[in-house]
Amino acid sequence: MKCCLTIAGSDSGGNAGVQADLRAFHAYGLHGCTVFAALTAQNPFRVAGIYSVPADFVAAQLDSVLGVYDIGALKTGMLSDPAAIEAIAARLREHPEIAKVIDPVMVATSGARLVSKDAAAAIERELMPLATLITPNLPEAEVLCGGEISPEGQRAGDASHAKELARRLHGMYGCAVLVKGGHGAGSTAVDVLYDGAGIHEFSLPWVASPVSTHGTGCSLAAALAAEFTLGRDAAAAVRGAKAYVHDAIAGAYYVGRECGVLGFAPRETPRA
Repeated sequence: MKCCLTIAGSDSGGNAGVQADLRAFHAYGLHGCTVFAALTAQNPFRVAGIYSVPADFVAAQLDSVLGVYDIGALKTGMLSDPAAIEAIAARLREHPEIAKVIDPVMVATSGARLVSKDAAAAIERELMPLATLITPNLPEAEVLCGGEISPEGQRAGDASHAKELARRLHGMYGCAVLVKGGHGAGSTAVDVLYDGAGIHEFSLPWVASPVSTHGTGCSLAAALAAEFTLGRDAAAAVRGAKAYVHDAIAGAYYVGRECGVLGFAPRETPRA
């Protein structure tokens, strides 16, 4: 059985982070390996605390799985320690055979900064050049291109802007770029992929009144890694991963008082 690897933080509520990633890998019939970069105390309503795992222990986790497990692809999540980011990159450079989905968790769709400028710079400098696919939301794509975050009204539904950003980021990093459009207005969520050969647009209708959407970004990146492990190209991987997340949102359910979690949506895929 092929394996996928997640390099991310934990979510003590099991909604996002490593827990969401493992749920996605399992849905695809793949074994999941983990490297914890942070521990969090959180639930869907608040984050009470974050503990960054020391860089040397992040490195030790990577050394324990790389070259031992048959890892077809990996994804990274929120990484906040520049030293850990450098340690991760140093080891990933030694494994060009592994497809790498880099989710540059830097800016929320609200525009709020999620990591320090030093961590963001380390992600850009160390990890982005190693990527097979990067998955910024539109505010992150704007920041990565050296610009300022544009007003929400200007961003909403502006597919031409997303296409230009995707092309520019491909030129900067030489990898496929998926600019996520989940922030937009309207009745559909539109993502834009540039794979170096052409632009692809992907849209699915919003799920009305979802029980939970917590962990969708993590789940998308993990599903993309699973799709790459199963041999999909970038366009097919995005199509499949978006369908997985859509089904997970549609199947979300309550696990506590007003506390929901994404549903488990098994994929009908052959084991690699």
